[in-house]
Amino acid sequence: MTAVWKETATLTLEAAPFAIRAERASDIAAREALLDASFGEGRHARTCQRLRDGRAPAEGLAFSAVHEGRVVGTVRLWHVSAGGIPALVLGPLAVDASCRKLGVGAALMNHALAAAKARGHGAVILRGDAAYYSRFGFSPEKTGELALPGPFERDRLLAVELRDGALNEAWGMIVATGMKARRARVAGKARKLVVQAA
Repeated sequence: MTAVWKETATLTLEAAPFAIRAERASDIAAREALLDASFGEGRHARTCQRLRDGRAPAEGLAFSAVHEGRVVGTVRLWHVSAGGIPALVLGPLAVDASCRKLGVGAALMNHALAAAKARGHGAVILRGDAAYYSRFGFSPEKTGELALPGPFERDRLLAVELRDGALNEAWGMIVATGMKARRARVAGKARKLVVQAA
């Protein structure tokens, strides 16, 4: 059986004490601090980070969850080739420890998948816990012939098709594609992300 993501009701502002918005430049410092707190200093050495290094997130697919004026959650999607098939890689998904019981992670995931589907993307891949991500339609069913550029646990490589059959022919190495990013110095010590064509 192929797992195909189906849109579910997303939380509204009346139902949740947080809002999801497109990531802003002003969110960067808070996002990085949240990722450090969630995954530790070694997060930059993780296998999936190799798919993000030097790349910009897919256009319109980077989101922040905000609660009482502060960033409490983040998710981004990135263009990849899944053995020659265009797809997205999701990650990292992180939620501030003080907000983990508010449904922020599920709301970010549903929002990101709905936005990716609306933009015409066919599939999303991630490395994560199947017990958590299966509720969003992710499974290892279509990833058995795929590999990541570094060590990974086979049962943690998951995918969901946003369009039936999007990963039917996917096999081989998952590699980064999309826009390259470089960091440029701006006033003072602040940095700005500059996107260049790949």
